[in-house]
Amino acid sequence: MKKILMCLPFLFLGLIFRIYAQSFTMEQVSSFSFPSELVTSKKGNKMAWAMNEKGLRNVYVAEAPDFNPKKVTSFDKDDGQEISSLQFSPEGNWLLFVRGGEHGSNWDPNAGFNPANNSNIPKVEIWTVSLEGGNAKALTEGDYPTISPDNKTITFLKGGQVWTVDYQEGKASQLFEAKGNMNAIAWSPDGKKLLFAANRGTHSLIGIFSGSANPIQWIAPSFSRDVSPRWSGDGQKIAFVRLPGGKGEALPLLEPRHSPWEIWVADVVTGIASKRWKAPETLRGSVPTTNGGFNLNWAADDKIVYLSYEDGWPHLYAMNADSGPSMQLTKGNFMVEHISLSQDKKFLVFSANTGPDKADIDRRHIGMVAVNGGEMTLLTQGEGIEAIPTVFADNKAVAYFSATANRSLLPSVVEIKSKKSRLLAENLIPNDFPAKSLVVPKQVTFKSPDGLTVHGQLFEKEGGPTKKAAVLFVHGGPQRQMLLGWSYMDYYSNTYAVNQYLAELGFVVLSVNFRLGIGYGYEFHKAPRTYWQGAEEYLDVKAAGEYLADLPQVDKNRVGIYGGSYGGYLTALALGKDSGLFKVGVDIHGVHNLSGRLEMPEGYEKAPDYDEAVKTAWFSSPLAYIETWTSPVLFIHGDDDRNVQVSQTTDLVRRFEERKKPYEYLIIPGDSHHWMVFSNMVKVNSATADFLKKHLNP
Repeated sequence: MKKILMCLPFLFLGLIFRIYAQSFTMEQVSSFSFPSELVTSKKGNKMAWAMNEKGLRNVYVAEAPDFNPKKVTSFDKDDGQEISSLQFSPEGNWLLFVRGGEHGSNWDPNAGFNPANNSNIPKVEIWTVSLEGGNAKALTEGDYPTISPDNKTITFLKGGQVWTVDYQEGKASQLFEAKGNMNAIAWSPDGKKLLFAANRGTHSLIGIFSGSANPIQWIAPSFSRDVSPRWSGDGQKIAFVRLPGGKGEALPLLEPRHSPWEIWVADVVTGIASKRWKAPETLRGSVPTTNGGFNLNWAADDKIVYLSYEDGWPHLYAMNADSGPSMQLTKGNFMVEHISLSQDKKFLVFSANTGPDKADIDRRHIGMVAVNGGEMTLLTQGEGIEAIPTVFADNKAVAYFSATANRSLLPSVVEIKSKKSRLLAENLIPNDFPAKSLVVPKQVTFKSPDGLTVHGQLFEKEGGPTKKAAVLFVHGGPQRQMLLGWSYMDYYSNTYAVNQYLAELGFVVLSVNFRLGIGYGYEFHKAPRTYWQGAEEYLDVKAAGEYLADLPQVDKNRVGIYGGSYGGYLTALALGKDSGLFKVGVDIHGVHNLSGRLEMPEGYEKAPDYDEAVKTAWFSSPLAYIETWTSPVLFIHGDDDRNVQVSQTTDLVRRFEERKKPYEYLIIPGDSHHWMVFSNMVKVNSATADFLKKHLNP
């Protein structure tokens, strides 16, 4: 009895220490408001965006000169119905948007989606709302709308065909019918013709519809895949990208090769097109796969602008539409993304990971450059994250999203001439959001075994024991870059919040930017022998784990790992290959069998290295290492995941059961890859942290 009494004060003090050591909850740090769909009006300096506030998604507007944000919709349920395709009417008096679907998915983006498990699956619908708000209405089912220049007709896609609806009456009808799936619809500047691409499987055609009395005009039809059509400013010409069609010779699967693409220009009257530019036949000259892809735009002074990786970094180029060489507009060891053409089409704005600080390679700032060339200008600098810019109608200011290490994204405005920035909607940050308690991640670099320099962000709370537990976070994509602050992507704003919470618990957390990610040049982004071709990116993950374990403040016997999607794949690979290093892991919607990616070829012809490729893909898969997988694992997956089939996890769980291997699991019925319902996101985040905490005892 005496011994118990003597221990009580120490137990009590220990409880007090734990209570005060953790200053915020997972729900509080996950409650960040996240903006998206930033747009500006063509007339009047107005801006609009969608805002996700703990699962409540609504549209906000702000107008110069005061830019006071105003909510114009009143959706009040956490039902997972996203807002996309936000745009102003040509006169800037009302807004158009799509509500529903899962547009971050790899398939079925415009199919109904029901993460809240309502009794009926919600439809994907086209909505309108005035700038005064309070009168949002659903017009019809459909997706990817665009408004005619006369402000009267909304054209949209439904079932792969083109439809129209009157924005006042809401009466919808099919505009025309054609073979294939239509996409990339765009009105001509005079509003009399509609440009589109028709995907017909083995090839794709560019077409023009000019009224039901006229036949569809096909522009330079070929056996190629013609994509990304763009009107010239006067509507007399069209630029588009031409890719190879059909299936080529069964060449070696494990050898990297150039992916060709060309830019063509067509005359609208004659339909005759000619090749204006051909990408260099090098690996770097291949089809660009960063944000926006080709980023093809028809700019002022008859300039065609585009993005190419040909000098080793994704940069902007411009050329005259008729003749002459291309001119590189941006240059240096950095990337440009989120590219937008100004309203007068004379300059471009973009996000770039460059600036005066060497750590800027792990940030984003807003840049601009004239389409006729000249010096690139950075409109923002510093330790923040600025991304996704769009120019106002007067071409004097730029709207963008801004974040820091302690604050998630909010809309902002910067004046081009003075470079003075203005942060908007700070009142939308929840009152209990723990901004002051968050750590500032540190930039770290280390070497992979083959000599590659790898970047990461280290999250660590001051104080605590001399030896701490640690967690490695592995991002998905893999075409992603984790930053020294809150991400401009909702998925990674969420994982940033989880990393902050783990640091708050006392973990040392390392977020690793492994090869295949963006931001460090072509050779890093398109590294050979990766994914199903050899999984060499795992070298970086293991090196990150060893770097973390070797930190003097880390207990190497208490190192865990977690990641989602591609990060789930690499987490599973780490647990299968190196359970001795990674003592525990959380595998969130990961891919586990890569050999199935290689379909058995039809007929006699097959790639000369087909059998070797299948074997390589198998040994690049977590399933190949299930026998040496001894670390505890938590599997998490939503069963309406449209990015990674839930079967990737159900099949792995079945194999665990057949071998009587222990595991824990969390399945989220009805939700997707992106945890569209806030309560589901908090549940997944909490389960991840609780599992790591239980096994690593921070």
